[in-house]
Amino acid sequence: MQQSAVDLADPTRLVFDYVRRIGDLVDAMPEGPLRVLHVGGAAMTLPRYVAATRPRSPQIVLEPAAEVVERVRAEAPLPPRSGIKVRPVPGESGILAVRDASQDVVILDAFDGGRVPSSLTSPAFVAQVRRVLTPSGMFVANLVDRPPYPLVRAFVAAARDLGSLVVGAEPATVKGRRSGNLVIACGAVPAGAFGDPSPLEYRVFRGQAVADSFGAARAGRVRTPPRP
Repeated sequence: MQQSAVDLADPTRLVFDYVRRIGDLVDAMPEGPLRVLHVGGAAMTLPRYVAATRPRSPQIVLEPAAEVVERVRAEAPLPPRSGIKVRPVPGESGILAVRDASQDVVILDAFDGGRVPSSLTSPAFVAQVRRVLTPSGMFVANLVDRPPYPLVRAFVAAARDLGSLVVGAEPATVKGRRSGNLVIACGAVPAGAFGDPSPLEYRVFRGQAVADSFGAARAGRVRTPPRP
């Protein structure tokens, strides 16, 4: 199963489409360094991207798979003075040690056996994200789902009071042809989120369209579909 794609010669090259969309969201934030908390790191594709595009950004990565972290250190080490601190702890416990209102961006991109752990999309975890975000902060979550989108609906219900909600998905996923990645941005979502793709490349839901397509669900734990 493909988990990460890293170009050590060019960390700004994002191979997976959903990762590129998260990069677009980060790019749309105000200029300058950003304080970023990554829940899930794998080969550290997004932390490397932020370090390259926003130098001096302090970043924390919560990655419980110690064997993955050790392999990354051996085969694809992080650049020196990158500002990236990797903590080998699960997101649920690791976020408890993060200070209140200390993060500009929180990115959830974590998988266990090809599934997004339901504990990381629960109302309790979203409440912790709300605690660590600054008032102008943004929470970005990569979820894998398919119609009728039980995971995304429950997540939207849990995160709706964070502020604005924007959902991006590939057309094939929206049409229900297969499970796929849906990227959800919550909170102070900047203008120009997801870049400027054509309708054929990506579907972006904003405002009432989010409620119409992913609303009317109770927040809680749901079974997550496997990652494609």
